[in-house]
Amino acid sequence: MRTWLIPIAIGLAAALPQAAAEDGDDFASALASGDASIGIRYRYEFVDQDGVADDANASTARLRFNYRTGDWRGWSAFGEFDHVFHVLLRDFNSDGGTSPGRTQYPVVADPSGSDLNQLYTDYSNSDDWNLRIGRQRILLDNQRFVGGVGWRQNEQTYDGVTYSFNATPNTSFSYTYMSWVRRIFGDDVPAGKDDVSNHIFNGRIKIGDNWTATPYVYYLDYDEITRAANSTVTAGLRFTGSVETGEGDLALAAEFATQSDAADNPVSYDANYWHLNAAWAVSEDLTIGLGYESLGADGATGQSFRTPLATLHAFQGWADRFLGTPPGGVDDLMFTAKWKVDGWMLTGIYHDFSAETGGGDYGSEIDVSAGRNLGERYGLLLKAAFFSGDAPGFPDTTKVWLQLTAAY
Repeated sequence: MRTWLIPIAIGLAAALPQAAAEDGDDFASALASGDASIGIRYRYEFVDQDGVADDANASTARLRFNYRTGDWRGWSAFGEFDHVFHVLLRDFNSDGGTSPGRTQYPVVADPSGSDLNQLYTDYSNSDDWNLRIGRQRILLDNQRFVGGVGWRQNEQTYDGVTYSFNATPNTSFSYTYMSWVRRIFGDDVPAGKDDVSNHIFNGRIKIGDNWTATPYVYYLDYDEITRAANSTVTAGLRFTGSVETGEGDLALAAEFATQSDAADNPVSYDANYWHLNAAWAVSEDLTIGLGYESLGADGATGQSFRTPLATLHAFQGWADRFLGTPPGGVDDLMFTAKWKVDGWMLTGIYHDFSAETGGGDYGSEIDVSAGRNLGERYGLLLKAAFFSGDAPGFPDTTKVWLQLTAAY
């Protein structure tokens, strides 16, 4: 299905030099007048996990370079290159086949190595639409179904084509065809990339001044037999908005999706997804929230709702105990508080996890963080997660992070 990309690439390669010859000065100016940036992110991560012999101590740093050209006849291009270093401490399992012989340590999924994170070209001759071709970051909605896994040092990006269209002032749509998923483990191991034929539809419809409806359909077709269980079709609708109250705004979100097997998935199943969330801005500095998320399971087959393209660290606790949905599904009841004080953003979250079908408790988790900017270019983040398991297969886990960032 992806052979139609070849003539597009050939046509672009042929057209650009010819047009450049006609207007070489403008073309060279577009290349030279772009914006470049450099980013550095250092992180120390500690993990103590029951059932694993040794604690993990990971000291990693990511150096990122990127460059965006100026505009030339509606065309522009962007490139981004990352290199991840292991700095002094390497007592951890980076997973995905990237660190053989280190299974005595818990997983910290930050392998070292270089990566062409993004390389794409954009074309548009109006504000109403845009065509993007190449390796790209795709962050849809809250990244529950399609995201960049930005917490890990090596980001997840996608090879494909994205067409975005503003149908009306209040309505926009996007379609992406993906041919490869470039995962966080890098190209040096088989787990680092997935050969896919994915079709991603996402819309945004503004309703009044405060509400937005987001319909979506995600058809995932994994070509590798070992990953075929991720071949699914997911259709859903998300509503977000706010209500003004006398004591502060109340932000609301409600979402429902249904999922079934697709393509070469070896199991036929159906499962549902629910998400409800309310966040009350008590003051300019304090917000408290209550949320409920449910990833269902098909009791007849033991299959559960899957989100293989998600930014998983942002959901169901920072301890990452639910990167894969258990056979019984998972219900997550969460309470959140965010407080701004003296330049710091303090966050606390409590999760209670249970099975969606069959009953039973998985455990609970407390997450806390404190972050702030240090001037215009630097940032500091302190973060910790404490998971307490109540069932076999869900070990007690403690994780602590110290992160420093710099951008130039």
